[in-house]
Amino acid sequence: MYQGIIKPSFDKIMSLLLLLFLIPIFLTIAAMLFLFQKGSVLFFQDRAGKDGKIFKLIKFKTMSDDLDSKGQLLSDSTRLTPIGKIVRKTSIDELPQLLNVLKGDMSLIGPRPLLVDYLPFYNNNHIRRHEVRPGISGWAQVNGRNSISWVEKFDYDIWYVDHVTFWLDLKIFLLTIKKVILSEGISAQGVKTMPRFDGHN
Repeated sequence: MYQGIIKPSFDKIMSLLLLLFLIPIFLTIAAMLFLFQKGSVLFFQDRAGKDGKIFKLIKFKTMSDDLDSKGQLLSDSTRLTPIGKIVRKTSIDELPQLLNVLKGDMSLIGPRPLLVDYLPFYNNNHIRRHEVRPGISGWAQVNGRNSISWVEKFDYDIWYVDHVTFWLDLKIFLLTIKKVILSEGISAQGVKTMPRFDGHN
C-alpha cells in the first residue's frame, strides 16, 4: 500500500511544492552557472531506474566539456569548475531531479540512480536495487554517500529495498538535511567525485 500508492502520490505532491518554493534558488543558480561556466546550465544523463528502465537524469551542470589532445573528456576533477564545486558541495546540483520525481522517473527517497554503463557489472544481488524507484537521497547517502565503497553502497541499497517504510523514508529525509548542512561524504577519499564501479570495488 505504501510503496504502491502512498509513496508515489506523496513524492509528486512534495516535489511540486518544493519546485514552486525553490524557484528563486533555481533561477539564481542557473544565472550564476550561465555567467561563470561555459555551456548549458543543466546536465542530462541516461540512468537506470525502476525495473532497469532508462531515463534522463537532470542535474545542474558542475563540469566543463574540456577535452584532451585526443578529443576525450578530461578527468572529473579537472573539469569540475569553481562555481561547480560550490554547487556540488551544497548538493544544490541535485535539485533539478525534483522534475524527475514529478515525472515519475524517481522518488524523493530510494537508491541513487546509477550509470547505465554499470548494468553489465551487476550480480543478482545488485540488480535488486531496481525493485524500487531510485531516489534523490537514500540509505547509502546518509550512511556515507561517496565516502564509502561500492560494496557498502550496494549493501545499504538492498537493505533499504527490504525495509522501506514511511518512517524509514522520513528518517532518511531528516538525515539528508543534516548531511547537506554539514557537507558530509561529498567525495570519495583522494578523488573529487566517486570512482567508477567496475564490478569489484
